[in-house]
Amino acid sequence: MKRIRCSPRPDWQAKVEKVGLTYHTPEGQAYWDESACYQFERREIDELAKAANDLHTMCIEAADDVIQKNLFSSLGIPEAAVASIKRSWDRDDFSLYGRFDLAYDGSGAPKMLEYNADTPTALVETAVAQWYWLQDTHSEADQFNSVHEHLIDAWKKYRPAVSGKVHLGGVGNHLEDAQTVLYIQDTCFQAGLEVEQLYIEDLGFDARSNRFVDLKGDEVRHYFKLYPWEWMWHEDFAKYLSSELTHFIEPMWKMLLSNKGLLPVLWQKYPNHPNLLPAYFTLEEFQQKQPQTGYARKPKLSREGANITLVEHGKETLATPGEYGEEGFVYQTLAPLAGFDGNYPILGAWIVNHTACGLGIREDTTRITGNLSRFVPHLF
Repeated sequence: MKRIRCSPRPDWQAKVEKVGLTYHTPEGQAYWDESACYQFERREIDELAKAANDLHTMCIEAADDVIQKNLFSSLGIPEAAVASIKRSWDRDDFSLYGRFDLAYDGSGAPKMLEYNADTPTALVETAVAQWYWLQDTHSEADQFNSVHEHLIDAWKKYRPAVSGKVHLGGVGNHLEDAQTVLYIQDTCFQAGLEVEQLYIEDLGFDARSNRFVDLKGDEVRHYFKLYPWEWMWHEDFAKYLSSELTHFIEPMWKMLLSNKGLLPVLWQKYPNHPNLLPAYFTLEEFQQKQPQTGYARKPKLSREGANITLVEHGKETLATPGEYGEEGFVYQTLAPLAGFDGNYPILGAWIVNHTACGLGIREDTTRITGNLSRFVPHLF
C-alpha cells in the first residue's frame, strides 16, 4: 500500500460533475482530491475484501446476540422500536448496502473502526467518480470496485417483492444526500423498477386510509430513506412506524448494525479477533481490561466523526465537536493509523447485498475523519 502523488486531470471538475459528483469543493475546500492516489497489491485487496466479508458475518451474528440477550438498551435503542426490529429481523427484510470504516496500512490486519450500515455516504465517489478517474488516468490498472453492478443486482433481487413504485429520498436542500439518492435511484431504475423521489420531510401518514403517503396522496409501499433510523423514531410519524405498513430500506434491523454499541458486543463475542479492536461499554471496564492503552471515546449514535475524543497516556489528544452522545458512549482501543505524507487514510469497504464489492478512501491530516475529509481514489 502506497500513497502516490498524481497530476489532476486539467478539467477534473467538469469530469466529476458529469458523473454526478457536484459537491467536489464544499465551502471552497477540496473534497474530491486526485492530486494523489493509493496503490495496492492484489493480496492487500483480497485481504480487505475478506476482512469486510468476515466482519459483516460477525456483525449479523452479534446483532442476533443483541436480540437474544435483550441488549437493546445498551445500544441506546428506544423501547418503542424493539418489537418492530425483532419482526424485521425475523422476516430478514431486504438490505441494500453498508460501509465498513477500516484502519489499514498494508502491513497488519485491517481493523474495524465502525460499520455505517444504515445511511453510508461517499457512494457516488466510490462507485462512479473514481472509476472514471481510473479509466482516464490508469486504464491499464484495476480497482476494487464493482459497487455499481452489485447495486443493480441487489435491486433485481428485491424486484419480485415490489408492488408499485419505489420512493427514494433524503433531506431536502442537502446536495450530497440528493446526489447519493439520485444515484441509488438510477441503479434501482436500471434494475427495472418504477421510481420516484420523495424527500423525508414530504413523507406523510394518512390516518384515514392507515398508510404512508407521498405529496400526491399515493401510498408509499417501498421507501429508500437516506435518513437515520434513530432520527426516524423522533419524527411526527414515528408512532406509525410500528405498523410496518411500508418496506423501508435500509430495514429496521439495521439499527443493530449501524450502532457503535455493537463494537463491545463484537469484542465480547469474538475476543482477540484480528479484525477487531478491543471495545467496552464503560471506561472502568476498558481501563481494567486494557491498562496503559489509549482509547477513542465514541458516541453510540453519531455521524461524520462528531463528538469523538482520543485519549493517550491518560491525556486527551484530540476531540471533535458535535451534538451527539445523549445515548451514551463506547470506549475502543486506538487504531494503529499509519501516516502517508502526513495524511491518515480510513478505508471504506462497501457491502452490497451482503457481499464486499468496493473500496473508497477518505483521508485527513488528523486522526479523526470528518465530513470535509478528502476522498482520494485508488488502484491496484
